[in-house]
Amino acid sequence: MKKRKNILTTFSTGLLATLAGIAVSCTLGPNYSRPPVDVPAGYKSAATQDASAPRLITRWWTLFNDPILTQLEEASLQDNPDLKAAVYRVAQARAVAGQVKSQFYPQITFNPSLTETFKPGVVPATATQIPFDLGYEIDIWGQVARSLESADANTRASADQVAVVQQTLEADVAQNYMNLRALEAQDDIFSENVKLTQAQLDLTKRKLQVGIVGQIDVAQAQTQLDALLTQQADIRRQRADSEHALAILTGKPPAEFSLPAKSAAMTPPVIPPNLPADILRHRPDVASAEENLIATNAQVGVALTNYYPTIRLSGAAGLQSVNVQHALDWQSAVLSLGPSVSMPIFDGGRLDASLHQAQARYDELVATYRSTILTAFRDVEVSLTDVHMFGDELEAQHQAVANAREYLRLSRLEYDQGLVSYLQLLDADRTLLTNQIAESQFTNQRLISTVLLIKALGGGWNTEPPVSSPALAHE
Repeated sequence: MKKRKNILTTFSTGLLATLAGIAVSCTLGPNYSRPPVDVPAGYKSAATQDASAPRLITRWWTLFNDPILTQLEEASLQDNPDLKAAVYRVAQARAVAGQVKSQFYPQITFNPSLTETFKPGVVPATATQIPFDLGYEIDIWGQVARSLESADANTRASADQVAVVQQTLEADVAQNYMNLRALEAQDDIFSENVKLTQAQLDLTKRKLQVGIVGQIDVAQAQTQLDALLTQQADIRRQRADSEHALAILTGKPPAEFSLPAKSAAMTPPVIPPNLPADILRHRPDVASAEENLIATNAQVGVALTNYYPTIRLSGAAGLQSVNVQHALDWQSAVLSLGPSVSMPIFDGGRLDASLHQAQARYDELVATYRSTILTAFRDVEVSLTDVHMFGDELEAQHQAVANAREYLRLSRLEYDQGLVSYLQLLDADRTLLTNQIAESQFTNQRLISTVLLIKALGGGWNTEPPVSSPALAHE
């Protein structure tokens, strides 16, 4: 009984020492403070600076009122493999944080053994051990706490990177879809021109038969038709490439994916620019850059703890007997418990170099963080400029198409009357075609610049929850 009391006394003393060590622990290293950044009051390229402008909805693509675009966006969020891979990277980061967190707790292992020793002429000796080994490093200087702080920040950075991948995916789907529809519109333009040019070629051939025109006019008309067919074939190739890209973005093989042609034109919504300060809250790349900064700041603290002593509590408790029959008796109980201390004396400058590396890494990420913010502001300014300028260019291009159409009408009248050569008629045809294609391209560029503005602003937020993938739901 006395032995049992001594064991309990020893265990209690060790436990109290452990608790006392934890109680006096501290956390070394600098606490994180966001670096100062200059945030402009507004955007240079914004038409208005309305702080009360409505927020973008999360499913921003519905603002384009295109059901097929909505289906493609939501399919990509469900099945895109790159997005799922980013989600599982978050799961890995969480697991790493869990491994770090486990260091707050003692490690206990169970190692039973049965050993029998044989010697000639001696009765075999049996030794039985049923031990529980304990190991625990007291986090006096906050090394584990700082490591966990770093791991948690890395986890949040990984989650922000999921948002970066998701926003890029949403924008890519929209851009490829808009390119596809623009190419379909251009295909229609070429089809109409091919039809008119074929009719002109047939008419020119009839005129040749009655001697009104020469063979050169027929050759010019045939050349024009062949050129149109070549350009139309290339437009259709580009349309097929855009369809293949959409297949991959939505997680499907191209052979199993197709989109029907659609004639209705899309209209870009008006996107009000939010205040620049919103960029710091809603751009996931900015948030990720700051989380990386937080993680590195914590690693500076980890590097500092390496200069201080490490106190480790080791112990063993269990049963030990040379007689199997008495292996489970209380008298066979043994317990050992005691601290050990290790402290760096000389390391040839290794700890200094490690600390300087952590500090330099932090300084690097401060610069990266500020650069990311500047890039965000630039993206918004560029997109705002593009939205406004492409709108102006499109208005001018509408008038250019109208003028080119009138030029062609007058050229046909004068050619039929023999007042101008066939070369002028060809020039009028090319002028109208060129301006019609440019009009289609400006329309598409205006749509895409609207998508890029939404992306630059950080996507949608605040009004409804984002569409989550099965992998996100699983996590």
